[in-house]
Amino acid sequence: MLISTAHAQTTAPAAPVDGGTAALVQFAPFILLIVAFYFLLIRPQQKRMKEQQGAIAAVKKGDEVTTAGGVIGKVTRVEDAVVEVEIASGVKVRVVKSTLAGITPLGGKPAND
Repeated sequence: MLISTAHAQTTAPAAPVDGGTAALVQFAPFILLIVAFYFLLIRPQQKRMKEQQGAIAAVKKGDEVTTAGGVIGKVTRVEDAVVEVEIASGVKVRVVKSTLAGITPLGGKPAND
């Protein structure tokens, strides 16, 4: 016979691995990723949303507002859920408060003036 049989070598038995520790090591990157997303994306977005809601709740007559549609005007009347905005002299529209995107408080001056 020209071909000899190959025999596998035996190695030393592996040390037993604790199942709980191995699972924790495998899931650690996912846990760190979730924590990073929370602090870098979710938390700042919630903070911005609270500030926007506070600004919308505090809108008053005379404030300059920008709607989500891009219409800019001056607030002439405020109700519970609706704001009346004058977009040109004599032209008033009623806008739902939740669609207000930007609010410039009374007395704010544009940068160009």
